[in-house]
Amino acid sequence: MKLSDFDYLFPERLIAQHPPQARDSSRLLILDRKNEAFEHRIFRNLPEYLFSGDLLIINDTKVIPARIKGEKASGKTVDILLVKELEINTWQVLIKGRAKGKVRLSGGIIAELSDSDGIVIAKFSAEDENLTEAEIKEELFKAGKPPLPFYIKREAAGPDSERYQTVFAQKEGAIAAPTAGLHFTEELLSKLKNKGVDIKLVTLHVGYGTFKPVTSEDITEHKMGEEEYEISEETADAIRTAQREGRRIIAVGTTVTRALESSAAFNDGRVSVGEGKASIFIYPGYKFKVINALITNFHLPRSTPMMLTSAFTGLTLLKKAYAESIKEGYRFFSYGDSMFIV
Repeated sequence: MKLSDFDYLFPERLIAQHPPQARDSSRLLILDRKNEAFEHRIFRNLPEYLFSGDLLIINDTKVIPARIKGEKASGKTVDILLVKELEINTWQVLIKGRAKGKVRLSGGIIAELSDSDGIVIAKFSAEDENLTEAEIKEELFKAGKPPLPFYIKREAAGPDSERYQTVFAQKEGAIAAPTAGLHFTEELLSKLKNKGVDIKLVTLHVGYGTFKPVTSEDITEHKMGEEEYEISEETADAIRTAQREGRRIIAVGTTVTRALESSAAFNDGRVSVGEGKASIFIYPGYKFKVINALITNFHLPRSTPMMLTSAFTGLTLLKKAYAESIKEGYRFFSYGDSMFIV
């Protein structure tokens, strides 16, 4: 397929610049694949569409304060985005401009930048030689802010520290939120559990691989970046039991989908226990091995999450759903509204 097949037009006014007042007040488009039908609801109505015995899988990754401002000796401001920790206080980063030399951060932290075959490395240290490695990392994170995506045209503010994080976030490591999970509240999760919905966790640390641009017109030439995931024995057992009994397995987001489908791809269609690296690229034509339904946000044109979602719905139907949502004034992308695809 061609990259241009995944274009669609939308007014910029629909890009959500702030989270909704309440997490579960976002809108919810119910997309029925079999009947190619749409229904417009609110996210707090989700329990009406889940049933006793459904297995809901959520991603418990926690977003780190990965966006950091520093200053070079010249006085020039440098924006640093932490991408992946290679070893304690040594990170692969993204920056704009020249990737060499020292950058001073708040809290007395110094970043020494270097370029290794096009990959920018930042080694963080402290002016205070008495700080331990753990304390240096703590100060580094104090200097950072939530890594809001580029299409949110404002600086991260206080509320973003909570709202650009799911209520079930536990394990630090993501540099972007698993946004389909942002709509859930503790009350909503309790309602689902009381209804007999089984809720299990996986961890996939959202990294550069999720939002790495596809640049080749032939999308099959794109190579996904690896993202680390972990599946517990409890979750793997629940998935196998649900598969055996023919119960629905519902993924909350493309990150959960990639973790489960990556695991199954290397285990004859069965989800295995343990850690792995998700590098699977899912686009139309892919045969899903694990999930039966998907909760997801609306994604950028030409993005790999959009391609994954279109593999699940069919590209033509997904574009119809997007056109319907644009007509109805849905909010798009990370802080925007959502779909439940059944």
